Amino acid sequence: MNAFIEELKWRGLFADMTPGIEEQLEKEMTTAYIGFDPTADSLHIGSLIPIKILAHFQRHGHKPVALVGGATGMIGDPSGKSAERNLLDEATLLYYVDCLKGQLSRFLNFDGNEPNKAELVNNYDWMKDISFLDFAKNIGKHITVNYMMAKDSVKKRFSGEDGADGMSFTEFTYQLMQGYDYLHLYQTMGMKLQMGGSDQWGNITTGTELIRRKAQGEAFALTTKLITKADGSKFGKSESGENYWLDAKRTSPYQFYQFWLNATDDDAERFIKYYTFIDKPEIEALIEEHKTAPHERKLQKRLAEEVTIWVHGKEEFEKALKASEILFGRSTAEDLQSLDEDLFLQIFDGVPQKEIAKSEVIGANIVDLVSEKSGFLKSKSEATRELKGNSISVNKDKVDDTFTASESDLIDGKFLLLQKGKKSYFIVKAV
Repeated sequence: MNAFIEELKWRGLFADMTPGIEEQLEKEMTTAYIGFDPTADSLHIGSLIPIKILAHFQRHGHKPVALVGGATGMIGDPSGKSAERNLLDEATLLYYVDCLKGQLSRFLNFDGNEPNKAELVNNYDWMKDISFLDFAKNIGKHITVNYMMAKDSVKKRFSGEDGADGMSFTEFTYQLMQGYDYLHLYQTMGMKLQMGGSDQWGNITTGTELIRRKAQGEAFALTTKLITKADGSKFGKSESGENYWLDAKRTSPYQFYQFWLNATDDDAERFIKYYTFIDKPEIEALIEEHKTAPHERKLQKRLAEEVTIWVHGKEEFEKALKASEILFGRSTAEDLQSLDEDLFLQIFDGVPQKEIAKSEVIGANIVDLVSEKSGFLKSKSEATRELKGNSISVNKDKVDDTFTASESDLIDGKFLLLQKGKKSYFIVKAV
C-alpha cells in the first residue's frame, strides 16, 4: 500500500478514492489540492482535517495546494446544506479570502526551493474574466444535466429530503464551477488529485469527468471521513452552537485548549490519530497507558497540547496550560496575578461577579466583603463561620477574619477572586 494512503487508513481518516491513485503516488511527486470557501474571516476546527491531510501529503514528499474559493465562495456549496446560503458582497468576500490565506500559510511549508513546497491559489483569479457565454459553450457542454442531477448533494435538495427547500440555478452551477477549477489546475499546474471530505465526492468526480472529456486526461479523487463525536453529535461546536475558530481573536487559545482537554475517552482515542502528527507506535502506547489510569486524562492532555501548539504555538499553549491549572486548583496567588483581564475572565467565565467601588474594597474587612458588600455569602454570621472553618480563599490563598484587601491583591488592578471550598467562586470587580 502507498505510504500516504496507509497513513490515512490507520488514522481512520480514509473514506474513498478512485482507482489508480496509489500507482500515481508511487510513480512521481504528485500535486494535489483541497478547496476552502471563505464563508467567514477565520477557518474553524472543522477545517483542521483538510489542512492536516495536505500537511501529511507534503510530509510524504508530494506537493500540496490550498485553494481559497474567491469565486465559488460567491455561490455557496450546496453539499450537506438543506437551504441556500446568503450571498456575500464582493468586499466582504475578498476580506475573508485574505484572512484565510494568512491562516493557511501557517500550517503548510511554503518556503524554500523544494519542488513539493506548498502553494496557495484563489479561483477568483481565473474565474473573474470568463464570460457566461464562454463558460456555457466551452465547459457546460461537456457535462450533462443528467450527470449532475445524479449527485447526492443535488438529489437530496430536489427530493426535499431532510427538509430541503429546492436548489437555485446559482447553486446548481457550483458543481460545474468546482469541476472547472480542477480542469484549470490540471492544465496549468499538472494537478492530478483533488481531495476533500466525503460530502465532496460528487463535486470532485465532476472535475475528474470534465478532465477526461475535455482534456482527454486522467485525474483522481480522494475523500476523507466527516468527523462526528462518538455520540454522533456534530464535531466542533460549543454547547451554545458556536464554532471553535482558529483565529485567537474569535476563540482564545485557552478556550481552544479546553475544547480538546474536555474530549471524552472515546473521542480522545480517535482525535489523537486524526489531529496530531504523533506516529502509530507512540499513539498506541499512549492509548494503553491511558486505559490503565483514565482518571489522569493523559490522552486528553497530550491531544490538547499537540493541537494547541500546532494552531497557536508553544507560548500560547503554556499560557493555556497555566490557566487550566488555575481553574482546577493547582496554582498560586502569584499565578493569578500574572493574568490579564481577558484571560482571567475566560478562565472564570460564568462565575458570578459584582462591581464595587474600589474605595469600598481596599481596606475592607473580609467578613464585610464576602457578605454585605458582595453578596457572595448570605450573612456576616455565615462569613464568620466559614472563615473559622478555614474554607474561604482570596486569590487562591486561605484567609482568616483578620484579612483586609490591599491594592496589590487586585488581579490586573481590578479583580479579587473569592472562593468557598473547592468549587464555589465569586468575582469582585473594583471600579
